[in-house]
Amino acid sequence: MALYLVESSLPKNLRDRAQLEQSIEQISKQAGENNAALVEVQIAADLVRAFFVLDAADQKQVKGIFAGTGAPVSLVKPVRLVGETPSKASAEGVKYLVEWNLPEGLTMEAYLARKKEKTPLYAEVPEVSFIRTYVCEDMTKCLCFYDAPDEAAVVKARQAVETPLDSITETTTFTKATK
Repeated sequence: MALYLVESSLPKNLRDRAQLEQSIEQISKQAGENNAALVEVQIAADLVRAFFVLDAADQKQVKGIFAGTGAPVSLVKPVRLVGETPSKASAEGVKYLVEWNLPEGLTMEAYLARKKEKTPLYAEVPEVSFIRTYVCEDMTKCLCFYDAPDEAAVVKARQAVETPLDSITETTTFTKATK
């Protein structure tokens, strides 16, 4: 089993909280029935995008879980978790999701070494809590989750650790982690 990131651009029919919650429950049920697990769900506050993390055997299994759920899949990639393991408490703490398209040639080892070196610098921005990162195994991008009072604070934290960002998404809580 491995972790997989699934990104979905939500169709208009799923931009209703009740419909989206029902779809998430269906994905979780499908995962369980297929010996997989829905680990985490982060939904953009504007309900336009969703980010799912599943513990599954392979990409084919993940795509099968999403088939027929109404949540279209735009990306499925194996990821590595860096930071706090998702739990019911931590799922509620995520308020911002930062996407960073990693520079070409960066290795996982170099990324992890840099992360270890720079993480203490988050102390310069105490109002922001770094929660966790999912790094795509192919080193194309990572998603970093934060609890912060606002977007400006997240930008300030990223500057403190000297790490760029490509986009910031405010999230809303729907379903807590199920694992």
